[in-house]
Amino acid sequence: MGASTKRKKEKQQDFHKPKLKVGKAKAKPDNFTDTSFKSKSITLNQQSLTLSAPSTTSQFTHHLSLLSSKSDPQRRDSLAHLTTSIQSKPTSSPLPHPVSVILPPLLPLILDSNSAVRGNLLKLLRVLPEHDVRDHVTQLMPYIRAGMTHLAAEVRLSSVEILGWLLSVAGEEVVGVAGGWVKTLNCFLSVLGWHVQAADSKWTSAKPIPSGSGSGPGSGSGAKSSFGKAGAKGRPQVRFLAVLAEFLDAGIGSADSSMEDGDDENRYQFGGEAAFPIVQFQSQMIPSSVAAPYLYLNLFGAPRDEEGEMYETREDRWRVFESRGFLAAVERGVEGARSEGGEVGRASAGVRKVLAEAKSGL
Repeated sequence: MGASTKRKKEKQQDFHKPKLKVGKAKAKPDNFTDTSFKSKSITLNQQSLTLSAPSTTSQFTHHLSLLSSKSDPQRRDSLAHLTTSIQSKPTSSPLPHPVSVILPPLLPLILDSNSAVRGNLLKLLRVLPEHDVRDHVTQLMPYIRAGMTHLAAEVRLSSVEILGWLLSVAGEEVVGVAGGWVKTLNCFLSVLGWHVQAADSKWTSAKPIPSGSGSGPGSGSGAKSSFGKAGAKGRPQVRFLAVLAEFLDAGIGSADSSMEDGDDENRYQFGGEAAFPIVQFQSQMIPSSVAAPYLYLNLFGAPRDEEGEMYETREDRWRVFESRGFLAAVERGVEGARSEGGEVGRASAGVRKVLAEAKSGL
């Protein structure tokens, strides 16, 4: 009975209201923590509090390092900051870093899954100095080809947009670097579904499938890759055909008439007068427009296959284009695109025009 009485008293204490006396503070709870102390100084580890702002170069370097961040908004904002920094600098002043330092962090973003990141990347590439970009086409092309054969249709389209920009900046270098002609043609034909050999295999009747890299004009099954959402109404395919026309024009298009006239003038004139009976002596001289005129011989490099070779002249590129079956595959594809009509049919006219000019210029 004693234990029962004790428990009853303990329960009654929970509901007991203490009587407070005037001028006496309320009793503090058992878990009370005194926070009335004051600190005279606060120490922050691994931080520097300075009154001077970081320099433009240090900010540029910092945002370059943030391009490998796992956060999509961070990569997007860093690209926007780099673009603004380059655009806002005076025309005569150099870049905070050379293009050889800026490009390596940018190249993996060609395959980025975020559309905003890829869009800001294209804006940044367009503000880079064109004469510096020409020296780094060899580094850009493998990433562009990987993007052109990516499983995501949005990545393929943005990679083709980057290729279109690169062709406008350094078209001759794009088709002249190692693998720039044959491998890029394989990528175009794989995406467009023009890797067909049989005459009864219609390009327009193929089912959309994710594209692969392909190894030649006859390596595919005749199916073309998807060009994105159904609401696009062929616009991505139109862009692919337009960039293909630019690529073929840079590779096998007719030569510039002004250059030919200038070459003839230098070829047959020496000091303003007719020289000795030397005919076409310019063809025997070392070209001054090529940085490494004998690089195509590959004297000290590893052996390359036909796809990885450098085709620096229009004649070599046309020979490979015709002998490996690219010409027949492109002509069949153009006819199939022409039969579709609409924007796709009009875009195919550009490719057909380049082929006609290339044949007439032989």
